[in-house]
Amino acid sequence: MTAIAREAGALLVEYFHQGLKIEYKGDADLVTAADRASEVLIRERVAKQFPSHDVQGEEQGLKDRGNEYRWYVDPLDGTTNFAHGYPVFCVSLAVERRSAAAATRVAGVVYDPTRDELFTAEQGKGAQLNGKRIQVSKIGQLKESLLSTGFPSHKRHKNPNIFFYHQITLRTHGVRRAGSAALDLCDVACGRFDGFWEFNLNPWDTAAGVLIVEEAGGKVSGFDGSHFQLNSRETLASNGLLHGALVNEFQEIFAGRGLDPLPDPREYRR
Repeated sequence: MTAIAREAGALLVEYFHQGLKIEYKGDADLVTAADRASEVLIRERVAKQFPSHDVQGEEQGLKDRGNEYRWYVDPLDGTTNFAHGYPVFCVSLAVERRSAAAATRVAGVVYDPTRDELFTAEQGKGAQLNGKRIQVSKIGQLKESLLSTGFPSHKRHKNPNIFFYHQITLRTHGVRRAGSAALDLCDVACGRFDGFWEFNLNPWDTAAGVLIVEEAGGKVSGFDGSHFQLNSRETLASNGLLHGALVNEFQEIFAGRGLDPLPDPREYRR
């Protein structure tokens, strides 16, 4: 998996330095030649080494053979950054073992080619960054924490996250929005961030990063603290110490309790 991720990352960097044609799938949802080329490469490598495995990717969808192993492939997480020349993007790969009883993610890899950072995790064996063990942070108070979040590339007017951003940024040391959910999760795993949340992520966005967070000692759930599921469309990750406080904040915001009003720009101007 790491060899495939590194090869796909090198391909992305070639495209990144060349400049490329941007296409739009709809509204502001970007697609680039690099997305497609990266996924083709990954699928070819998986098919050669694991020909019976199922693969679900962002660009080509699910190729389902009914195998017990399924790959989740995001060939370029951070497409908007990539398309605008902002060097924050990655390749994300995860493998899940499926049975009649349950589906368990057994390995995950996220590769950031611009910083040559390779995050890896295997079920029950911890998480690593470039081969060195990583762990989540020890921050235990929300007011001392640094969090991250993300916003959708399209239909922003239908997404409520600006309210969550506003409330949570007032109760923490800050909130960052870098534009790659997979890297945000990895930054929670290695202690750069103390928590992360986002609405409406897809399985290929989260499959690897969630495993990496959990193997680094963190916790991932739905916004109400419920068991995380790849298709839940809710992702709340933390170092574990802050998780209860974050779940409580989400409950309060969803209920509309204790909301600080947004400042009036007309008053500010005066």
